[in-house]
Amino acid sequence: MSTEVNEMVSSADLKQLAEDVVHHALRAGASDAEVVVREGDEFSTLVRLGQVETLKESGSRGIGLRVFAGSRTASTSTSDFSREGLAHLVSGAIDLVRVTSEDPFAGLPETGDFGQLASDLDLYYEDVYSLPTSERIAYARRAEAAALAADARIQNSDGGSFDAATGRKILANSRGFTGEYRRSYCSLSAMPIAQDEKGGMQRDYWYSSARTLARLETPESIGAEAARRALRRLHARRVPTQRAPIVFAPEIARSIVGHVFEAANGDSIYRGASFWANQLGRQVASSNITVVDDGTIPGGFGTAPFDGEGLPTRRTVILEKGVLRNYLLNTYTARKLNMQSTGNASRGLAGNPGIGGGNVFLENGSVSPQQILKNIKKGLYVTELMGFGINMVTGDYSRGASGLWIEDGEIAYAVEEVTIAGNLKEMLNNITEIANDLEFRGSVASPTLRIEGMTIAGE
Repeated sequence: MSTEVNEMVSSADLKQLAEDVVHHALRAGASDAEVVVREGDEFSTLVRLGQVETLKESGSRGIGLRVFAGSRTASTSTSDFSREGLAHLVSGAIDLVRVTSEDPFAGLPETGDFGQLASDLDLYYEDVYSLPTSERIAYARRAEAAALAADARIQNSDGGSFDAATGRKILANSRGFTGEYRRSYCSLSAMPIAQDEKGGMQRDYWYSSARTLARLETPESIGAEAARRALRRLHARRVPTQRAPIVFAPEIARSIVGHVFEAANGDSIYRGASFWANQLGRQVASSNITVVDDGTIPGGFGTAPFDGEGLPTRRTVILEKGVLRNYLLNTYTARKLNMQSTGNASRGLAGNPGIGGGNVFLENGSVSPQQILKNIKKGLYVTELMGFGINMVTGDYSRGASGLWIEDGEIAYAVEEVTIAGNLKEMLNNITEIANDLEFRGSVASPTLRIEGMTIAGE
């Protein structure tokens, strides 16, 4: 390998390194090339009953190369940034691309499509790494202690945790695009175990996550909420098999939003593996439902200035008043469907881009969650789902569940060991009420939802 490449390896400028690897791949015979460089630091600690059980701190750095030879493509990746490691990265990709099959839809986006958001997206704060290790442990210890102190029925715990991470991503390609951004993240959780007078035990958790320490909820509030959730699960029972209204708590309702994302995934659409194939422009859900994918929200957990191919992120309406307005596409799936990318390419170090979301959410309704409950004579408020019994081709849906039984508009008792079943196509048309409690605790979010017509399988 040339002296130029040796010099780039010793440079602290990873952006220049990425651009130089692109140029080297072109000189080695690629018709196009794309490089991703990622580096980051992670910290995690778990405290159980006041004692540190796990303490992890690590740093990582990796580089991925995707090359094209006409309509052939191949990729390689490495964490070896030495002269020899980068030479092997390039030669390996060139060797692979010579033996792969041609694909007329493969290739980088068109030059005019590249770009990135220029505004401050509020993604990076140094303070997530500003605390000494002892204070990070103290955060976890305080959250657990608050849960244990909340009630005499809580004497045990699966722990309190504190996590922090920072990351940097650089993307460069042979069509003139180079972009980079940094992100930070921190989270705090508590997982208490409550025990009733007969020895029956229930566990639950609560958490807070943010881009900056300043926006984390306090350890004491996290512990208290986790305790409340564990305590309300005591004396859980099964209920008879029946059809009844089901209310999904926000942290559970977001799984429905996740299924909307899956159903609109361009990869599934062109393969015919989604129940929304050939449904664009049609009414596929209740008219009170609008679901949006927005990668531009400042500070969002799914926000970025550009997607995995170097296209600017954007706001895409998936469902508008129940009408399917857009599929979510990267360049490859867009070409397959004779459409345009929606800026939803996701990219690891190796392999071809997939489909990823920004901040995916169901828009707020107008009623309070309490009002939704008051309108139900008998029904189930779901607080936990188990298993993955979902068929995205047919829409068939069946998952284990636990939660709280609703009687005459009030929470009556805890419920466990039941299964809820229906069909996603019908469920999306049977969402009759949407609350006004949308809150982002991750990149997918939903308000409280009420769904009619599902079967609760119990006793």
